[in-house]
Amino acid sequence: MRELFDEVSGKSPLDPEEAVRRTARGPQRKRFYAHAGVAESPDGFAITLDDRPVRTSSGRPLVAPNREIADAIAAEWDAQKEIIDPLTMPFTRLANSVVDAAADRVDAVVEDIVKYLGSDLLFYRAGHPQTLVAREAAHWDPVLFWAADALGARFILAEGIVHVRQPDSAIEAARAALPADPWSAAALHVVTTLTGSALLALALMHGVIDSASVWAAAHVDEDWNIEKWGADQEVAARRAARLVDFRAAASILSSLSGIGHQ
Repeated sequence: MRELFDEVSGKSPLDPEEAVRRTARGPQRKRFYAHAGVAESPDGFAITLDDRPVRTSSGRPLVAPNREIADAIAAEWDAQKEIIDPLTMPFTRLANSVVDAAADRVDAVVEDIVKYLGSDLLFYRAGHPQTLVAREAAHWDPVLFWAADALGARFILAEGIVHVRQPDSAIEAARAALPADPWSAAALHVVTTLTGSALLALALMHGVIDSASVWAAAHVDEDWNIEKWGADQEVAARRAARLVDFRAAASILSSLSGIGHQ
């Protein structure tokens, strides 16, 4: 069973879009267990199938840091029908990524998040039409003001898509707010890559805005285009798949930070 999640994770297990790209090639396995459960262990809360521990693709026990996250993973296993579909199990996929990829290289995960601080979505603004300019400001400015006031991270805004080098002091100030534990770092990484914004991810983790607001802020431009030109079914399907991973990552951040995100 371990290879099932190894396959959908792809070569980049911290990239949730990789699983979406590989959907058609993902292996199918029949459900082979009667029930999923959670067992306390010295390292946390282990996920079990018929009282036997689940293991990741590298053979490590699948152990969550708290009961809430473990229950969410176990619920995904219980919800499977005749065929196990890993793409309906975002908590499990993220947990596999943490145990196999993030746990041993948290610094690399954090550095990957920091890269987004140099070209964050929130820095690049439309010059027109005024309705879009105002909408971006309404969604994005509060997060930038929070970063400046609470973190001491003062970034430079630009009109259009020409790259603007951000002050090292701003990047370092925001970096200092990033988590050091592998579960939080991995969940924050997922939110960052799915939204294109490390600042939105940080604001979510610190309870500045809720998950619904973060998702809306990440899609301001896309939603404006949909209003003008209509929705593309393929784009909508990809967005729906990304939302599944986003919600799981946001829920994990909420569980670990103790801040509720709706």
